[in-house]
Amino acid sequence: MQRLKIHHLTIYEFSNPVTLQPHRLLIRPREGHDVRIESSKLDISPAHRVRWHRDVFDNSVAVVRFLENAQRLAIDSEVVIQHYEEAPLDFIVEDYAVDYPFEYRKEEQVDLAPFQQLVYAHQQSALRDWLRKLNLLSGKIETYVLLDRLNRFIVSEFKYMVREEPGVQSPEQTLSSRSGSCRDYATLFIEACRFLGLASRFVSGYSHVPELGVGSASTHAWAEVYLPGPGWKGFDPTAGELTGNRHIPVAVARHPEMAPPIAGSFIRPKGQPLPTLSVEVQVTAL
Repeated sequence: MQRLKIHHLTIYEFSNPVTLQPHRLLIRPREGHDVRIESSKLDISPAHRVRWHRDVFDNSVAVVRFLENAQRLAIDSEVVIQHYEEAPLDFIVEDYAVDYPFEYRKEEQVDLAPFQQLVYAHQQSALRDWLRKLNLLSGKIETYVLLDRLNRFIVSEFKYMVREEPGVQSPEQTLSSRSGSCRDYATLFIEACRFLGLASRFVSGYSHVPELGVGSASTHAWAEVYLPGPGWKGFDPTAGELTGNRHIPVAVARHPEMAPPIAGSFIRPKGQPLPTLSVEVQVTAL
């Protein structure tokens, strides 16, 4: 087990006061057998009210409503967690699903069906051609081997790039440009899994990279695939690895554009420039 302190500071600076509309925050880690929250603190300015709730995916969501206009918006989150995921490869897939292709049990199919539906269904031919080139459509293969090959191929054959634009690239765009951000890689991985009939979902969270120095971290995105036996297992195509204690999940979603850390809007005077944005993320081992 390791104890980690996660500090996530987001600041918007406006040239003149604006009217802030309600904001939706997905910044509190998902608790479970592998992650426990010891303490949390959320400081926000300007004056506001916060209401917490659980969404349809059991993510912890804060909805912030502001009580005054402001020229600066600051959202400062600090959470201390205990992380127990130290052996990501220590799992056993049920016998009937060890080899691909397989079908999920009938009692699970209704619940998993939404996570098997392609978001970019009109791009199936591009996915089919790509998977055929990877020799992943040629018959029986061990399920984990299939997923591991797909995961490693993306990180080895595509060029990682930081994109400041909102949203994600479609799989076709990523395949065409041979590049993308972590959320683009996760989207491609998820759509490929769904094309193959494997239930998968998008995960947003934090990546802890201690080898880069104390506090080194970033917001991050990866995928989870439902495997009979272990359940939802994380695959990070940006690193080509299973997720473990370097990954701190915050939110899961069926659609890759539905889990940004902070989402909201504002009303500004006509002609006023867009705000400047600064984001600082630190994860420190305690």
